[in-house]
Amino acid sequence: MQVWRIFSGRFRDSAFTGAGGLYAARRWNQLGTAMVYTSTSRALAALEFFVNLDPIEAPDDLLMAEATVPDSGVEVMKLDVLPRNWRELDNERCRDLGSEWARSSRSVALKVPSAVVDGDWNVLLNSKHPQFAKVKIGAAKPFRFDERMFR
Repeated sequence: MQVWRIFSGRFRDSAFTGAGGLYAARRWNQLGTAMVYTSTSRALAALEFFVNLDPIEAPDDLLMAEATVPDSGVEVMKLDVLPRNWRELDNERCRDLGSEWARSSRSVALKVPSAVVDGDWNVLLNSKHPQFAKVKIGAAKPFRFDERMFR
């Protein structure tokens, strides 16, 4: 499975370590849970990153990297376990589900629904999983948003 991640150039060396989860809770992780957020397409990766930007901020140091995850290492989130309000920000149940998955080491990747694009999927990577070394991370390449997105 191919996945993509966009990140600031200052995080080039740590973009696939899950270190961000140690400092911030997000939709699928509690504070202190290492987790790498990726998307199943370049476009979704861009939108997922964009929704977290300040509306007037047009970063000029962005990078995009592609990674290949072995299909045998991908678990799919069962949608019937999600709470009805899973798209809401600060949803503690979603954080619990993702963090529990990471702690369990059941798989190196967990495919979860995107809250940004209905019907699309993000893929969480467990950088602490014993099989994480089998995830092949490509070279980071410059990425930019079209300037019209910041008007």
